[in-house]
Amino acid sequence: MGGAKSGATKPARANKARSRKEWERILVGVRGTILFDAPLERYTSFRIGGPADVLVEPADVDDVCRVVAQAKAAKVPIFVVGGTNLLIRDGGIRGIVLSLAKLKSIRQEPDHVLYAEGGVGMPTLIGYAIRRSLAGLEWGAGIPGTVAGCVVMNAGTRLGEMKDSLKAVCMVDPQGRVVDIPAAEIPFSYRRAHLPPGIVVGVWVQLRPGDHDRIEKTVKDYLQYRKDTQPLTQPSAGCVFKNPPGDSAGRLVDAAGLKGARIGDAQVSEKHANFMVNLGHARAGDVLALIRKVRAAVKKQTGVALELELKIVGQA
Repeated sequence: MGGAKSGATKPARANKARSRKEWERILVGVRGTILFDAPLERYTSFRIGGPADVLVEPADVDDVCRVVAQAKAAKVPIFVVGGTNLLIRDGGIRGIVLSLAKLKSIRQEPDHVLYAEGGVGMPTLIGYAIRRSLAGLEWGAGIPGTVAGCVVMNAGTRLGEMKDSLKAVCMVDPQGRVVDIPAAEIPFSYRRAHLPPGIVVGVWVQLRPGDHDRIEKTVKDYLQYRKDTQPLTQPSAGCVFKNPPGDSAGRLVDAAGLKGARIGDAQVSEKHANFMVNLGHARAGDVLALIRKVRAAVKKQTGVALELELKIVGQA
């Protein structure tokens, strides 16, 4: 759920190396946290990723606008992290990497609507809804990403997906302006929202009143089901491959005898074959090699060319 449209100015060709003083001039006035040559492992659910030239955690939405406008003026690309289904290559990401970690507020609005800033984690938003006896987010139990990432990826489970709950999104466009977009104007497809260029900084979800105990039980039961069937306690990026029509990618990988296969510290999960997990010190190169191995084996055995659900970014 990180990526250009979670958004960012569209990543361009790698910029020439800039000095710290140049970066400080580009980011003058930014009030959030600025880190140079920052490792990105802790910003992905895979716990894998090379360094960013500059990592910025804006203090608020106004700060996001400032970063975007000044990066545009300097012709510097921006990439946004903060979701699952993302693998950052070992060479890291050039330009500015933006984390919405400081955008954490949630508020309740009339007619059972909740507004969450982009950095709010989906589990946090679900918990907020449960405490207010609001139903409609139960489908998201066990998804660890931010609400912004969930919009960009149209994250979902077998119970539903983000588009089912979404009322509108708040974005910062490539000029650094705040715009609100109704969900009805956003085309959705499998694991993708077709958003205009920009950064999702807030999300409105339309919920409905429900019975507190029933909502809580539904979430707990589905979370337990996911814990029983998926490696939720290990670092991963969720499902690696899209399910081919009429079949399951996990079943195909399992049938090819690759459940538990390992390269370095990257392993095909022994619990669910469409997950790859980081056993501790996996590098992106290990994951990519394992992906190639799995795709080749499945193609040879079944003729099916597995398509990636995982998004791969950064430099080798």
